[in-house]
Amino acid sequence: MNDERPRLSVIIPAYNTETLLQKCVESVLRQTYPQDHLQIIIVDDGSTDRTGFLADQLAAENENVVCFHQANAGSSAARNLGLSHATGDFVGFVDSDDYIDPHMYEALAGAIVRNHAQMAQVCRDEIAQDGTRLPDVVTPPRQEQVVSAEDFLKTLLLHTGDTSYCTKLTARELFSRKMQFPTGMLNEDFYLLFHMLPQAGQVVILPQQYYHVFYRTGSNSRKELKDRDYFPPVFTDIVNNADAVTEFVRAAYPALVPFALRFGLVQRLDYLLHIPISRMTEDNRFYRQVVHYVRGHLGEIISNPYLSRRDRTYLLLLAPAPKLVRTLHARKKGLL
Repeated sequence: MNDERPRLSVIIPAYNTETLLQKCVESVLRQTYPQDHLQIIIVDDGSTDRTGFLADQLAAENENVVCFHQANAGSSAARNLGLSHATGDFVGFVDSDDYIDPHMYEALAGAIVRNHAQMAQVCRDEIAQDGTRLPDVVTPPRQEQVVSAEDFLKTLLLHTGDTSYCTKLTARELFSRKMQFPTGMLNEDFYLLFHMLPQAGQVVILPQQYYHVFYRTGSNSRKELKDRDYFPPVFTDIVNNADAVTEFVRAAYPALVPFALRFGLVQRLDYLLHIPISRMTEDNRFYRQVVHYVRGHLGEIISNPYLSRRDRTYLLLLAPAPKLVRTLHARKKGLL
């Protein structure tokens, strides 16, 4: 019976997570899915603590765990290295500071087999460092859903879908030299996902919140903002990716263009509401481009039916006076 199940490869990129790596890997080792059908690949991304040592130890103690080391190159490069060593029919990813429910991969593999799908997704919850549960980023469906690639992309453009590959199980054959995680950028999951969706054809979405995101200070994807002038590069990447997906949608899914335009405006709103006031200067070329875009799309801001009232109002206020509105917003949030 087990031989009929697809073989899975789970890739865990790890960087300086010595206190969390074991819990993460053990959550994969404790899966109800047969361990002889489960390959676990840890990629140490040039850690400067004991992460690499612990990864080697876990590989020595468990025959289905392997470990590779690379000079620090970021999560995308670590994932791509893991993909080059994956042997499973389907691939999953777990961040080394997160952990998963024991039933996650059995549920995902079952959904894939039932629906003859190439991609399936569970839902996630988010746990703060003090152990409290944070509000859901994505609202789980009430029951299993099978949605087309176009409809799934629409949820991403409406900010109601989940872009993360960590909540997904994906056919390994969908990854190729052209379909790998882009290096040198953040928001990489979104970029790869919207390019991959047409090949996947459909996505099975399960309601179970089986993936547990642990919000730790100073992790790979979350940085404590001690410096008020620090501006995470992800805010630049989300704007660039918004333009990339709009161009993609115009060619692949023309019916989604209004959703893509809404997405591009909201991503620029996010940029403008987070950029440090000290960086809102005339010599900041990217900032000037964002403001110019907003001012040049006032008609779209007014008429797009998919913008919320809150977002529409902020954009209309930011267009003529971005620095003033950003200052008032910072004061409202208690940041000034």
